Amino acid sequence: MSDAKLRERFGRLWTRLGATDAEGLADRLVRAYAEPHRRYHGLDHLRDCLAQLDAAPADEKERELAEIALWFHDAVFIPSRADNERRSADWAADAMLQAGMSEVRAGEVARLIRATDHVQPATDTTGALVCDVDLSILGRDPPEFEEYERRIREEYRGVPERLYREGRSAVLSRFLTRDQIYRSAYFRDRYESAARRNLIQALEHLQPPA
Repeated sequence: MSDAKLRERFGRLWTRLGATDAEGLADRLVRAYAEPHRRYHGLDHLRDCLAQLDAAPADEKERELAEIALWFHDAVFIPSRADNERRSADWAADAMLQAGMSEVRAGEVARLIRATDHVQPATDTTGALVCDVDLSILGRDPPEFEEYERRIREEYRGVPERLYREGRSAVLSRFLTRDQIYRSAYFRDRYESAARRNLIQALEHLQPPA
């Protein structure tokens, strides 16, 4: 999907949600995802998330909320910061309120975005959809997963190797300790087994050299 098609898609979504003047916001979002330091969390990730959402079963209301959350979920991404999800959620909520949407809807989208820090598993169906879309990369074919891991390392290239290995191992181990990585049946059936294999292999690679 070209950048122009992405902007058009966002405009259609924004209009369906009852807002106007989507063009400027779409441009800002596309520029944000195109920032040069984003080796993984860029436009290709956004496109992939939208494709994963399109393929997943969901009712119309749930799908719209999930899509707007996915549009904004990595709108702010600075590798050195720990509050990217919160700042992305704030951007989304502010944009929705300025466009005339309700505080309830803006708050719900902000909550969904904050959930993509993946500290805790989602406990509702829309949250599960958003988080499972974001985590679907964990269950891809090994070459795609390995490329994902390589790009994540590039995003954190300023982190010394030992500290990166420790931090990344902690993140990936957290998913393996869960009874289910994916909370929705569609993504669980599609990716759970492969994700666990990929994570185990990645953790082995992250072990410090002997």
